[in-house]
Amino acid sequence: MTSVNEVADGAGERSARDPAPAVTRAIGILGLLAEADGRALSLSELARTLGIAKSSCANLCQALEDGEMIRRTGDGFGLGRRNAELGGAYSLQFNQVREFFGLISSSPTLRGELVQIAMLDGADALYLARHEGRTPYRFGAPLGSRLPAAFSATGNALLLSLGDDQLAELMDGVLPMRSGIDGLEVTAKDLRQRLAVARERGFAVDEGHSTSGVTGVAVPLAAWSPGDPPLALGTAMPSDQADPVRVAAIGTALREVAARLENPWRARTARD
Repeated sequence: MTSVNEVADGAGERSARDPAPAVTRAIGILGLLAEADGRALSLSELARTLGIAKSSCANLCQALEDGEMIRRTGDGFGLGRRNAELGGAYSLQFNQVREFFGLISSSPTLRGELVQIAMLDGADALYLARHEGRTPYRFGAPLGSRLPAAFSATGNALLLSLGDDQLAELMDGVLPMRSGIDGLEVTAKDLRQRLAVARERGFAVDEGHSTSGVTGVAVPLAAWSPGDPPLALGTAMPSDQADPVRVAAIGTALREVAARLENPWRARTARD
């Protein structure tokens, strides 16, 4: 994902060659608001970071506000509800996401759990869909948020779908990486060992390295069609409730759902 600094540094260069600089700047505004972690950004902040005139930024913000892509608050601007609608529409183009809710609700083991679907976005897991379950706790990654794939169970499950060369190309440049939660450092060798354990066990486990006090269990989802991105199915539970028996039961149930979410025609072709 483009960082705030990258947006600022490249705005002038892009505007000189872009066929639609206003669109590029509008996308820049949305990117800045997405990276603000829920904090409203003022018109001055947006204009300064993008390197454009305040009047031009005001016109862009007005157009985005009219389209409900952003909303005006007492402190500036935040993302609008239209982004959630577009995000939902984006995720529903994948067959697994459309079938996900019914299958989880029919699983005796998973229907009461928090279960999510994520896709691989660079070196991160990007969360697309969420089944809340009936558990008394509410946590997990919000829809549209990202967690480093090197630490989260869902991220590790996504990486399981990559070949050795793809994994090296994607992850070797960003590793070693240290968790901001518990300080764990993961090197390229460590990651490959984690993935080997997950592959042998049949599911990936994160023991609180990506979210404090939360244990994750996840499995990869086979792509429905060749152009689909890697997806994974994962759960989150309080670490003090994640005993080995429960973790194994959830891992088994996730594998069963993942198998039912596999495209039967692709599976048949692979067997033949």
